[in-house]
Amino acid sequence: MNTTKVFLENTYVKLSLLDLSNYKNLLEIASEKDLIQYSPSNISSPESLKEYVQKAVDGYYHKTTIPFIIFDKQKNVYAGSTRFGLIDWHNKTLHIGWTWIGKAFQGTGLNSQIKFLMLQYAFEVLQFEKVEFRIDERNTRSRKAVEKLGATHEGVLRKDTLMKDGFRRNTCCYGILKSEWPKIKQTVFKNFS
Repeated sequence: MNTTKVFLENTYVKLSLLDLSNYKNLLEIASEKDLIQYSPSNISSPESLKEYVQKAVDGYYHKTTIPFIIFDKQKNVYAGSTRFGLIDWHNKTLHIGWTWIGKAFQGTGLNSQIKFLMLQYAFEVLQFEKVEFRIDERNTRSRKAVEKLGATHEGVLRKDTLMKDGFRRNTCCYGILKSEWPKIKQTVFKNFS
């Protein structure tokens, strides 16, 4: 699959490839306090954000990630980042995650628009069989958001991820199967396009 020109877009949001030519548009948002408190990553300084983006770009060239920069078309401003990761082209599974949007965009419906575009692309264009989400067990807000998308809670990986502060988190695993997508698209995303 040629992913060189991947961008996803609707009336509300545009997802373009995140790389070292555009990541500086996220510097201000990335410095917001506690933006990614449940992530093992660090994006709080220009250097750490660049390193974070470089890792995503490396994954892109190895065909294991597709990182996006998020542009809010209603507010006409960059809002954050997300990506497809842990892409398994043989088994046709991938993860949606590494998502962070500025606090001004949280609770606006932008994240649902992002997830709709990504799920639609994963199932309808890439023809993948399963999309997974991995979320820190303590992050109830993100867990509820993924559950609202129609994802099934599949279990908990106990103490599987080392956080920046040395804490070992439990990770909740959620999934959506390709066979479930038509119903989810019709019910959860019925007014999306």
